Amino acid sequence: MIKLPEDKPMKPKPQPRNFFIYGAPMAGKSYFASFFPHPLSLNTDDNAEQGTTPSIQIRNIRNENGQLTQSVIKQLDDVIVALQSTDNTFKTLTVDVIDDICVMIEQAVCIENGVQALSDIPYGKGYAMFNTILQQFVMDLKALPMNIIYVSREIQNVDEQTCEVTTTPSLKVKYQNIVEGNCDLVIQCQKFGKDTYTRTVKSKRTKYEAKNITDPRIKQLLESCDGMFEK
Repeated sequence: MIKLPEDKPMKPKPQPRNFFIYGAPMAGKSYFASFFPHPLSLNTDDNAEQGTTPSIQIRNIRNENGQLTQSVIKQLDDVIVALQSTDNTFKTLTVDVIDDICVMIEQAVCIENGVQALSDIPYGKGYAMFNTILQQFVMDLKALPMNIIYVSREIQNVDEQTCEVTTTPSLKVKYQNIVEGNCDLVIQCQKFGKDTYTRTVKSKRTKYEAKNITDPRIKQLLESCDGMFEK
């Protein structure tokens, strides 16, 4: 039988655990994520050997007939089951990059249904399947007792009237809403010149205080982000 909590106000001590980090190539996204405690990376860029973080290569694999011999959907499920085990010592999971994960989920759904695009599956079932899979993946990650970091690339947007250039994550907005909606912090990584790197908090779920961050390494990393804590 479930035990109900005491009927009295709680004093919140919020700590961010789910992060969305985006930036241009070579802006230091993966490098920044690699300093989080005991990280494991779900890698899609084929550049895992260039880093120091233990990684799992995520990909769809097909045979000569075009049929899936390894589905990214099944692979992600297996990773989550393994991380739910008390035997593992990882404290941070980095999805690097979430853009590619979404594309590969789309690809797996299409291959398994023998179509070229989600729109080819009648009655909107293709989009419904994709949304269910992505939402379940994000919710399963959020339930893990770990820090979760989603890494996304960046695109530039030019206003045709003012010629003003703005930058946004390259992840499609409809997918971004699912992922960011389950994150505590959105951080943009930028590189200026040859070797000047910055990190800026673009949005946060609530007001965080440095004294409430119990892990000293995470506290130090967040203190390096502009706009994280009030001074």
